[in-house]
Amino acid sequence: MTKRFDVECTVSVSHTFESLHAYVELDGAVPLFPGDHVLVHGTPINPPYGETQVERRVATVTRAGWLERLFVRARGQIDFLEALDLARPERSHA
Repeated sequence: MTKRFDVECTVSVSHTFESLHAYVELDGAVPLFPGDHVLVHGTPINPPYGETQVERRVATVTRAGWLERLFVRARGQIDFLEALDLARPERSHA
């Protein structure tokens, strides 16, 4: 059975020259773990260029099951190792 609960949150969306971001801060310091999903409810926040909007919303947190959590952790490790391999410079065989 999947655990699901609602929590209040603050959403900050910026569309400026210095920053293009969207942040969600959950109230109550809710811990998130690999595989958990967060769905923020409400209409899309689309500030015009040069502005930042901050709004209060409700979010639904859905906890991952143990199998999904294990899969996400393993996939993260594989992706990390691939990134390390790609960052390593090629050696010429002269």
